[in-house]
Amino acid sequence: MALAFPVLILCGILTVFCRAVALDASSWVAMSLAFLPILVSSGILLALGVLLIRVHLHEVKNLHLSLQRLLTGSVDLVMGTSYLSVPPILAYLLLWIVLGIFFLLNEIPGIGDFFSVVLSFGPFLLIFGSLLLCLFNLALLFFVAPAAALQPLKRHSLAKRVLASFQGRLLSSIALFLLALIPIVFISGLLSLSALLTDLHLGSEKSLAVAMEWFFIMIPFCAVLTPAVIFFFNFAAESYQLLQPRGTASHLP
Repeated sequence: MALAFPVLILCGILTVFCRAVALDASSWVAMSLAFLPILVSSGILLALGVLLIRVHLHEVKNLHLSLQRLLTGSVDLVMGTSYLSVPPILAYLLLWIVLGIFFLLNEIPGIGDFFSVVLSFGPFLLIFGSLLLCLFNLALLFFVAPAAALQPLKRHSLAKRVLASFQGRLLSSIALFLLALIPIVFISGLLSLSALLTDLHLGSEKSLAVAMEWFFIMIPFCAVLTPAVIFFFNFAAESYQLLQPRGTASHLP
């Protein structure tokens, strides 16, 4: 809890900031600010997942581990896995740039409406691709975090270990991933509905007031979501152990 809650607060501040900026921004910029905090937060959560999985394994083995020792001993792991969040961000920025071309075509006088109708499939596919990137990042958290935390980190073998979990166990891997998402999806749905109803009844029209309202709602939002996030990574660690080929031992680096 001491690790997860501050990290979720950091991700929440990033999300609130982007949403506040998007209030007075154009549609194109607002679209980027809707997905960008999710992708950036994934890199932060990946580092958090490595730490939480190491804590979980120590608890399972009844081993004492101080917070200071955990942080100092996991620096290489955290830095070594953070780079994995960069390619999805770059891919999204590319999709966002291409989406800007469609917004530009829509603004052409006289024929803009024609392009907006005929080429409507373009923005649809680009937004669909952005959603797939978010889903890919969730899968990255579930499958890569335990692979990096439970065995020595070598970049050339990390992908090999992750792919080995899918060999002959693809449906099991997907089923375990979906099970891990159930608490997060359920709790996030309830919290988002509560935040939406609060905004409808108490919302303000001023940008600064809206940002401050979201900030103070975000704090209990993150507090309630913290146990679900911890369960997600603990379940990912146990699933990784379960999906490993027989005779393959996982250990702390």
